[in-house]
Amino acid sequence: MVGIISLVTGRPGPSGFGSASTAEQVTQGIDASNLTAIITGGASGIGLETARVLALRKVHVIIGARNMESAKEAKQVILHENESARVDILKLDLCSINSVRTFVDNFIALSLPLNILINNAGVMFCPFQKTEDGIEMQFATNHLGHFLLTNLLLDKMKQTAKETGIEGRIINLSSIAHVYTYEEGIRFDNINEEDGYSDKKAYGQSKLANILHAKELSRRLQEEGANITANAVHPGVIMTPLMRHSSLLMNFLKMFTFFIWKNIPQGAATTCFVALHPSLKGVSGKYFLDCNEYEPSAQASNELLGRKLWDFSNKLINSLSKA
Repeated sequence: MVGIISLVTGRPGPSGFGSASTAEQVTQGIDASNLTAIITGGASGIGLETARVLALRKVHVIIGARNMESAKEAKQVILHENESARVDILKLDLCSINSVRTFVDNFIALSLPLNILINNAGVMFCPFQKTEDGIEMQFATNHLGHFLLTNLLLDKMKQTAKETGIEGRIINLSSIAHVYTYEEGIRFDNINEEDGYSDKKAYGQSKLANILHAKELSRRLQEEGANITANAVHPGVIMTPLMRHSSLLMNFLKMFTFFIWKNIPQGAATTCFVALHPSLKGVSGKYFLDCNEYEPSAQASNELLGRKLWDFSNKLINSLSKA
């Protein structure tokens, strides 16, 4: 009940921020000129706002985007407002294993450090379809592509953290929708089957996977003693291009739930807070909503489920690499 009241009223939580806080407000006064960040899906919506605000705080931002024309436009939007912004764009299609690998190769070739990885891109409520690799689209784009991307960039992040002494941070964008998934949480035995497919539950499944991934990654990094944190965030309910498959439904619902919807600057706030705020130094394996830590669902906190998803994801990627 307290969470609902805070959401509606915008009342700040323990962090000093709440649902009404914007990305600029939660990063006010932070000088991040010594940081480099990758953000996936940074060409539109809350991804673009996240990239803009990080660049405003002097982060060197690399936008990974499927649509390079949109990415070029996004870069110009940022530079128009902030001529000194450091922004680069690289092609990235998260539903393609080959594209993820190529993106990482291209980034490594830039010889840049990497302090922050924001796994922001996603698709939502898609009709059933498979990627070129034969994986269900929402699971592939929202989880599997980011899982591989993160694994391939970990050595660079560990190296950067070791050489600079600056804590690395990985942020997975999840959703409150992680609570609405299939009964078993993740359909390990029929992840790519059309039979029994639900566009809403498949989205919830992928968002559950985002939290499980962050928590299991955090556990492994802590076990290893790496100076990198991993957390998941729910940005809030925002009308963005992500909802292109359900815009009519969302517009209808918005008429009756207007008090919980955020604008884009508010929607990017939690991501920017977890990526940059000094108060979160050493905080890892957590789930954030409205710039405050919240408990996710029981399934999202299930360590055994997280380990199973990790192993399943690795095996799936290995099978695709050998195909």
